[in-house]
Amino acid sequence: MLIEQTIDIMRQLRLHGMVESLLHQQDNPSLQALTFDDRLALMVEAERLARDNRRLARLLKAARLKVLASPEAIDYRASRGLDRQQLQTLLGCDWVQRNQCLIITGPTGAGKTWLACALGQQAARKGFPVQYHRFSRLLESFEIAREDGSLPTLRAGLGRMKLVILDDWGLSPLTAMMRQDLLEIIDDRLGCVALLITAQLPVNRWHDYLGEPTLADAILDRLVHSAHRIELRGESMRKLQADQS
Repeated sequence: MLIEQTIDIMRQLRLHGMVESLLHQQDNPSLQALTFDDRLALMVEAERLARDNRRLARLLKAARLKVLASPEAIDYRASRGLDRQQLQTLLGCDWVQRNQCLIITGPTGAGKTWLACALGQQAARKGFPVQYHRFSRLLESFEIAREDGSLPTLRAGLGRMKLVILDDWGLSPLTAMMRQDLLEIIDDRLGCVALLITAQLPVNRWHDYLGEPTLADAILDRLVHSAHRIELRGESMRKLQADQS
């Protein structure tokens, strides 16, 4: 069989990584000198990498992360309150696998959203489906979905995730229905998916924010007591970056 026919069949089978590797070998005499087993191993590895990259691209597109934040670019300066060992453990994503909760708090501009997106990207690299939501917009989406009949679809979509990021918790007031939706989200998802929550509002003020004492107790009991915690501090990262530019 001619090499062109082999390549056509490989493309029909969507073995695009192997095709690229084979073409690269054809153009490189030193690679052609390798044994058949070695050349085949190179093609198989190229196919694996290509598939991993395509899957990661799909996961990141579906995640809709607010910022493209690389875990390798995390700023560990002492003034930020980040513990390198804790972050390295979190970047291992065992907490995601175990469907646990992570809460990141800190003042405006401290880098909460950026750090959440970096952790979200790392989870996607590990192969976990991730979805980012502004907290207030997700609750608004529940209200709209209830009116147009798409609430089961919205809930099912969240259920297919392994990590759900709720950004900017506590910025907008809650209606009674929003409180109920929030409790349902947490009841439905906690233990089934991992949750990452960012908030400017300190955790000790969440009970007052949630308002209705019984619901607040139920929500906080599920969320806070067993959660991993990161408390960012220091100057605004946006201000520091602006001063450096």
